[in-house]
Amino acid sequence: MDGGLNSRGWIPCYLSGAVFAVCMAGTTLPTPLYGLYQDKLGFSELTVTIVYAVYAFGVIGVLLLAGNASDALGRRPVLLWGLVFAAASAVCFLCADALGWLFVGRLLSGLSAGLFTGAATAYVMELAPLKGSSRASFVATAANMGGLGCGPLLAGILAQYAPWPLHLPFIAHLALVAVSAALLIGLKETVGERRPLRTVRPQRPGLPPQVRAVFGPAALASFVGFALFGVFTSVSPAFLSEYLDVDNHAVSGLVVALAFFASVAGQSTVGRIGEQRSLPLGCVGLLAGLALLAGALWWQLLSLVVLSALLGGAGQGLAFRAALSQVAAASPADGRAAVISTLFVVAYAGISLPVIGVGILSGPIGLQDAGLVFIACMAVLVTCAGLYLLRRPAPTRA
Repeated sequence: MDGGLNSRGWIPCYLSGAVFAVCMAGTTLPTPLYGLYQDKLGFSELTVTIVYAVYAFGVIGVLLLAGNASDALGRRPVLLWGLVFAAASAVCFLCADALGWLFVGRLLSGLSAGLFTGAATAYVMELAPLKGSSRASFVATAANMGGLGCGPLLAGILAQYAPWPLHLPFIAHLALVAVSAALLIGLKETVGERRPLRTVRPQRPGLPPQVRAVFGPAALASFVGFALFGVFTSVSPAFLSEYLDVDNHAVSGLVVALAFFASVAGQSTVGRIGEQRSLPLGCVGLLAGLALLAGALWWQLLSLVVLSALLGGAGQGLAFRAALSQVAAASPADGRAAVISTLFVVAYAGISLPVIGVGILSGPIGLQDAGLVFIACMAVLVTCAGLYLLRRPAPTRA
């Protein structure tokens, strides 16, 4: 009887996690479709990377300007606005007969993800039964990264095997957003005392002195991990098509999805491995993933691309969850939100700036060589983080 009650007690947590996943899936939905948009609208690989990176700028803007909005306004109102932006983004892609629609759609998608990143994570954990924080943390993590993985997988399958490849994925997502809004309205609010909108203040990134030693390697590993995801979700479909003759959109979507699913698996093992070992192990996984990606670019082998997605994604999951935990633990209570916001700003800079660099270089030297330059730069950064952690490991937490 108690077990049944306990299982039912987790249902709101799981439902909120499903809503979280639907929103995040929308942010990666266009990934396997960029080639089709290039054929339709006639733009370069650089434009693809800029369209992709606009999303990250939207996330960073929301995190800095309104990252704490749900603390004042309540979780549900903020998440409902996030779903509104997600739906508006899907409509932009449905109407995309010019490049401007793609930019606006990606920006709205970034605003949606920015509202969800903090508010949905908190909401999932607050809806969990008592003493379920570790399990609830994994539900939030799996919803975030799992949703990001489901986006390209869903779009790739529909684009390959169903009609209207540039429309049906977004129609399906609009339907999922509508169901998510209904679920969200049925869930309870977890913020007891709400405040008016005027009390929401921009969050300034902060880095107290006691955090800096932990923050440096954590930020570098986060930057590289998100940069690797940025490359997989922006230019890997073009590489698969141009160099490996993989024109199956479902395969392209699956390769990208594997990286995010591997991240979920990596994050799930942090509790068993321990935070102190997870961050350096994550750096090793990222370095191995980068090396495999370099091999895939050099020898043009699909198998190495898949292995790179799996190993690099697992390394990202290990490194980022450990980095987030260590930075949060080292931060003073009254400045923890600002420090975590700073870490997310660094991570989302990683998902945008290096990708634009790849797009810029792909014009004069080609996508293959641009990818190799990117890999070399990221390998230097993650090696520096790993060496620092070997010399000065993070303190063990009780």
